[in-house]
Order: sequence, then structure tokens, then C-alpha cells
Amino acid sequence: MGDSVDLRDRAAAVTGGASGIGRAIAELLAERGARVTVGDIDYPEGVRSVLAARGIEALDCDVTREPQVEALVEHAARGTGQLDIAIHSAGVGMVGPITERSGADWDHCLDVNVKGAYLLSRAAVPWMRRAGGGALVFIASNAGLLPRAHDPVYSTSKGALLALMRSVGLCHAGERIRCNAVCPGPVGQTRMMDEQLDAAPDRDAAVRALLAASPFAEACGRMITPREIAEAVLYLVSDAALFVTGTALAIDGGKSLGVPARRV
Repeated sequence: MGDSVDLRDRAAAVTGGASGIGRAIAELLAERGARVTVGDIDYPEGVRSVLAARGIEALDCDVTREPQVEALVEHAARGTGQLDIAIHSAGVGMVGPITERSGADWDHCLDVNVKGAYLLSRAAVPWMRRAGGGALVFIASNAGLLPRAHDPVYSTSKGALLALMRSVGLCHAGERIRCNAVCPGPVGQTRMMDEQLDAAPDRDAAVRALLAASPFAEACGRMITPREIAEAVLYLVSDAALFVTGTALAIDGGKSLGVPARRV
């Protein structure tokens, strides 16, 4: 499906676009012809040049700062005066029980994961109205679909993000503005995942545990790739998904289905 999607007349803004899922999304949208602007607070060395070579503009953007989010959207909409696609991929993890997490931790996690999506939506919707419609996609998590004991603050933020997604989709459906979410399971090659695995006493054992919780991922012997998440996002912003709004698409190798079968 991806090869047939033509986005040559579309303008897109992507938060968290310096690495991982956000970067994969930005690169795929650009491959399909979209004019893409990404925002992030930390670009690894050389990434700006790589993005520029792909026709992607990279701006500094803290998604918790309203003026910076507005500047990102305005830059993406320059020229045509409209914005067609907005992706909230910026996010932070937060492992640990609530007794080990401070109020500042809570604020930071909710600000980046939820407020960032709110600010992006708030800035993007007026530009999408001018375009006669548009597509918003939030990168959530399977943690938003079911509770997880090891990261309740993060799970709360992703559950709230899905609630926001549905509300935005409902509120702006009459303006032909769609809002959906992708809920990944264990995705490799991302900064968040690398930090989690590097902090584990035994990295290989940590990988095996992640795969064991996602039966299809375990059967394939690997984690999900950022590109696979990007392909789902491409579908959601394409005309093929014109009537898809308010949907949380799980790409988690069956992690949110329930308790995997016990080995015998």
C-alpha cells in the first residue's frame, strides 16, 4: 500500500522527529512526496544533515512550550498556507511504581506525552481547516490500551492520550479533520527502548522478557521496527483511511490481547 500513496501536495509536521519512530515517519512521508518539517529538542550528531538530504527541515521544538509548537506548525504550513498532516511522536518513558515517582516526574511525563499532543492539535487544526481537512496521528502505546504494573505513570499518560485522540476526532469530524493513534508494543531502534535496555542488569534477558510478552513478536524472534510503525501512520494519513477517525491501532505483536499461552 505504501508505494501507491502520493503525498506530493501535502504539508506535514512531526514532533519527536530526530530519531526512532518519529524519524521513520518523517522519512517515509517525505519519500511519498510530502513537505515535512520535524521538531525535536535533541538531534544526534549528523541527523540534521541526513534529514536535510531527504528534503526534511529540522527545527528545535520543545512540545511542552506552546510558542515552539506553534512555530513548528507555522513553518510547516508556509508557502501553501495550510497543514495537511500532524504527527505527535515526541514522548518520554517513566518506569517505576508511583511511590518511586515524584510529582515533577508525573508533570514531565504528562506534559510531553499528552500536553504536547494537545498543543500540536490546537496549533494544527486552524491550518487544517484552511486545507479543507487533515489528519492527526498520535503515537501512543499498548500501555494506553491496558494497565501495566511496571510503569503506571507512563500508562496513565498514554491512556489520556487515547482519550484526547477520540475527543479531537469527534470534535473536528465535521471539518473533515481526522484524529487517530497508533499503539506500538516493543519497538527496537529507538532512544526510549535503548535507554530501558541499557539500564537492565542483563540486556539480553530484558529483550527476551519483552518478546515473551508479545506472542507474535516472540514467534518472529524480533522487536517491531520503527519503519513498521511508520507504514501504519502512512495508511492513517492517506486517502485510503478517509473514513478512519477515533481509532487506536495496536501494532504490538499481540501484547494487548491478553495473557499469552503458557509453555508446556
